[in-house]
Amino acid sequence: MNMAVDNARLLILATDKYPPFRVDVTVLLARELVSRGFSIDWILQSERECRKPSRQRWGGGVVYVGQTDTGESRIRRLHKHVLDLLNDLRVLSLARNRDYDVIQVRDKALAALPAMWAARRSGAAFVYWLSFPHAESSTYLARAGLARYPVLYRIRGWCLFQLVYRFILPRADHIFVQSEQMKRDLASYGIPQDKMTPVPMGIELDDFNASLRNPAEAVEPATIGYLGTLAGERRIDFLVRCLALVLPQVPEARLLLVGGADRPTDEQKIRAEAQRLGVADRVEITGFVPRARALQLIARAAVCVSPFYPTPILNSTSPTKLVEYMALSKPVVANDHPEQRLVLEESRAGLCVSYDERAFANAIVSILMDPEEAARMGHRGREYVERNRDYRRLGAMLADKYREIIARGMRRELAAWKNG
Repeated sequence: MNMAVDNARLLILATDKYPPFRVDVTVLLARELVSRGFSIDWILQSERECRKPSRQRWGGGVVYVGQTDTGESRIRRLHKHVLDLLNDLRVLSLARNRDYDVIQVRDKALAALPAMWAARRSGAAFVYWLSFPHAESSTYLARAGLARYPVLYRIRGWCLFQLVYRFILPRADHIFVQSEQMKRDLASYGIPQDKMTPVPMGIELDDFNASLRNPAEAVEPATIGYLGTLAGERRIDFLVRCLALVLPQVPEARLLLVGGADRPTDEQKIRAEAQRLGVADRVEITGFVPRARALQLIARAAVCVSPFYPTPILNSTSPTKLVEYMALSKPVVANDHPEQRLVLEESRAGLCVSYDERAFANAIVSILMDPEEAARMGHRGREYVERNRDYRRLGAMLADKYREIIARGMRRELAAWKNG
């Protein structure tokens, strides 16, 4: 084991493909941790067609890139999963030949087994990062009649539950989870709370600072803004019905939907609902636009909304949308989801209501009719994000936690050496 905590070495196995694009990987880990003296190697499968394994320099370390199969048939998809698992087995030789302080697995239950064994053999700490309740999701989809193969989904859910919650997590040296709610959920399964650390989704504030300096247009006093996908499962027609309830009290109100949907029928459903309610001329859909442009457009809104359709499997997630609005100094209306409720209670940056069209409409109206309080909400929200959700702050917290995990492992090794 590397005895210098300030120059810690991590090996991470993750579901992300190479090259990764999610900001919690590219910014929080590959930039913020590396800038604090960490060295990170990765085991990732290639996103693009790849016939043989390779090594690539990325993010201050080495990525061990695995083969893939981009075919769409069931056999080709199964082949892709097999190739991914074979690449994950490289952890055995890497842990033996390199001096890692932490071996971490993110959301890969099968890969956690060789990774855990490799960590124990090499003296590294074994860490599991759980970003989504995959076991509960499979079971829920089967029970709700939403799974294509309900029996297989039930079996998968049971197997994942036993493997992750009964075998892997109790044996992990530490566990990173997505939210305080997920921490409570895992504690109810018997996982000790003191070995779990929530790492909520954050943002890169510089992106939002640029949007505030160069807004597309001035703020429009009665514009209700939504930023994100318009996919059917998000049920954005909900916001069209909210708008119809707002208009009798705020006749100049309009709904700005910054985003698009992969399926044309999803956007068509939103437009059809607007036509049915007679508010089509008050709804603007931008379609997919570059991120910088999307932030400039949503900066026009007087109030932003974060409807999160309530399902049990999403209660432990950490929505980013709410924090993005707050980074733009926007007052927010969000529904009663554990993470959204917690953030709004702590920040006082908006109103948290039930997932109900009338409740949403009333909250929107109250903010639109009190611009001075709306401005105070926006200011409080921005301050909250700067203190709690900027990736620089989260990176510092995460670095301290890794150092604590490594130091704890060093103390255990030293005690074992003295007693041995």
